[in-house]
Amino acid sequence: MTQLPEIIRDIERVAPDVVRQAASFQAAILADVAGRRGTMHGRVAPVHQNMKVAGPAFTVEVRPGDNLMIHAAIALAQPGDVLVIDGKGDLAAALMGTLMLSACKKLGLAGVIVDAAIRDKLEILELDFPVFSAGFNPAGPTKYVPGRINHPISAGGTSVNPGDLVVGDADGVVVIERAKAPGMLALADKKVADEAARIEAIARGDTASKWLPAALRAAGVLKDGESL
Repeated sequence: MTQLPEIIRDIERVAPDVVRQAASFQAAILADVAGRRGTMHGRVAPVHQNMKVAGPAFTVEVRPGDNLMIHAAIALAQPGDVLVIDGKGDLAAALMGTLMLSACKKLGLAGVIVDAAIRDKLEILELDFPVFSAGFNPAGPTKYVPGRINHPISAGGTSVNPGDLVVGDADGVVVIERAKAPGMLALADKKVADEAARIEAIARGDTASKWLPAALRAAGVLKDGESL
């Protein structure tokens, strides 16, 4: 059996038009229509709540505390890509800071998602570039240990394949499989319309959740004929 190379340069990305449409939706909307799956752990959060990102995943796996392969990924990624880095959730040393993230912005990447620590928070806030991380640490990384680029990874507890659709905002990050992403857009449109209609109904005073009695009966909380 032939072993895959550690660095895979050519990947099939989610289509740009899908990315453009997906960027108009909240991560929560996409997570709901995707079956409430594919969301990263809440530890992976934007450096600032107004940061938003959408694009195809360019995946990187590193050993905790070492960023050698992130440097290689920056050199290989294409404009519009989102670097998604499996840093094992390690917070003992920062994997990226202002210098690397400035290079990402200059190269036209859509953003960076790091399941590990980063540093230079105040400078990143001034950079005006979407960055999500698991936390911060002033300690710098090593640059010695091999890793992998554009292999399947686990980041924030969810599976990420190269080219998958990644959308992040104030609520966190959702990952949708590349092949399924186009089919999520119409569902997301309907979800937005349904929620807007529900908000209008609530504003008129209709605050009752009509599904609730049946759900409570199904859960055994209410008996047949009982109501709240």
